[in-house]
Amino acid sequence: MEATVATGSSTGSGVSVLERLRDARGLLVAPLGIAAVAYGLYWLVDSKELSTVEERNLAWDVVRPQILDHLYLTFWSTLLVIVIAVPLGIVLTRPAYKRFSGPVLAVATSGQALPAYGLVVLAFALMGRGQWSMIWALVLFALLPVLRNTMVGLEQVSASVIEAGRGMGLTKRQALTKIELPLAVPVILAGVRTALVINVGMATLGFLIGAGGLGIGISSGIKLSRELVIVVYAGLTAVVALSVDWIAAIVERVLRPKGL
Repeated sequence: MEATVATGSSTGSGVSVLERLRDARGLLVAPLGIAAVAYGLYWLVDSKELSTVEERNLAWDVVRPQILDHLYLTFWSTLLVIVIAVPLGIVLTRPAYKRFSGPVLAVATSGQALPAYGLVVLAFALMGRGQWSMIWALVLFALLPVLRNTMVGLEQVSASVIEAGRGMGLTKRQALTKIELPLAVPVILAGVRTALVINVGMATLGFLIGAGGLGIGISSGIKLSRELVIVVYAGLTAVVALSVDWIAAIVERVLRPKGL
């Protein structure tokens, strides 16, 4: 019996170590891939004889503000999504408010049901030009993954675990903060990562309403029929998306409760 228990413990520890090594390897490989893509774009531009138009559109003084605008749109829209969706998801999983979950999810779903282009036009019609019009369009578009994951993460916590905590003297609020939310963190963070990548991609439409972003370069490349400009700006969008997802993976690893 003792040998069996020892073997099982050793096996479980080995699996745990392997999982940690696999996660660490993934976090180390990702930046190498991002660096490889970035260097590939640099090599592509450096190895070609650029026309005056291409030089003007690919100059760092032109590219840098677009990257910063893109990050600005992504950061604030995702932060607002978290601030809105996580508390709302918590409220909608409480027994007194569960009946409202259907209508609220329907509204959140409508953000992704609308075409991205149409949502940007709608934001422009309601709020005018500018970055904050685009930010609120991104919030509506990316609200669903975080809201739904928050609800799913909380609802999958076993009722017996919550009852055990209540039996030990925890209040409802303490059970939420010390049991339910920690157990739901991995699912919630997965929704946040999804929202981040969605926002990076959709932020390329920001140029349509004067919000800036890397979509300006892509649009210029299309208008000028310059394939190199299109490829570089599309590649930069991919680099931003991969970088943001990698940072989110690190944050997820840090915030994930031990033992999960």
